[in-house]
Amino acid sequence: MAQKDYNELNQKMTKRDLIFGKPLMNAAGTLGFAPDPHAPVAWDDFGAFITNPISLRPRTAASQPAVIEYPGGFLLHTGLPNPGLDTALKKYARRWNDSPLPILVHLMADRPEATRHMVQTLEGLENVMAVELGFAPLLADDIVSITLEMCIGELPLILCLPWEQVLALGPRLTAEGAAAISTAAPRGALTLPGSELIEGRLFGPALFAQSLEIVHSAARLGFPLIAAGGVYSKENAGTLIAAGALAVQTDSALWRGPDS
Repeated sequence: MAQKDYNELNQKMTKRDLIFGKPLMNAAGTLGFAPDPHAPVAWDDFGAFITNPISLRPRTAASQPAVIEYPGGFLLHTGLPNPGLDTALKKYARRWNDSPLPILVHLMADRPEATRHMVQTLEGLENVMAVELGFAPLLADDIVSITLEMCIGELPLILCLPWEQVLALGPRLTAEGAAAISTAAPRGALTLPGSELIEGRLFGPALFAQSLEIVHSAARLGFPLIAAGGVYSKENAGTLIAAGALAVQTDSALWRGPDS
């Protein structure tokens, strides 16, 4: 290997490996910004905690938040409210440091330059294991790739992609330095009586079959995938791991309390 190629490869390698003691964790947006020991969650089953999505600047809730049920699941529209990175660090960095679980901070990757700043800000924090970058639906492939290139550094990067892009971009992005790919909650649109069309994220057990198909396909392509969607039992999680998932995120099932 030429020295130039070796140097370029070395620059893409982070200084921390992405290793989960247990392959189960929450999905971003389900359990708040820091682990709550009093929450009705079986924390001993988890290998990491993922924060709610955090943007560079504060975001307020959607003007008309909505939960719309449909057979097999529901649509959730919140606007992803959060206090912004600086305030989040003031409020939660100590709790992250004191957590018995390693922390994955989920950042909203709206713009490459802002995202790089946020990732670099997190690099010196204790007990932050990795960063998960969440992207807008169907963002241009090149923008996702540029964001990854700009953010590679000390912390492993997990790229959380819409389902439509996971298989198309996963091999390329992991070759370019991503530690893993994770699947964002799929999106859809529904109406309430007398309301306009409402877009949002989809949750529920009906999504599991699609999650399993994506894991099978990712395993065939040979890139590390953190699966999510429709995971409502330990059996669901075990099936995804057996199919080749690196780890599994569970979401709305956590709002019901520990799985029996």
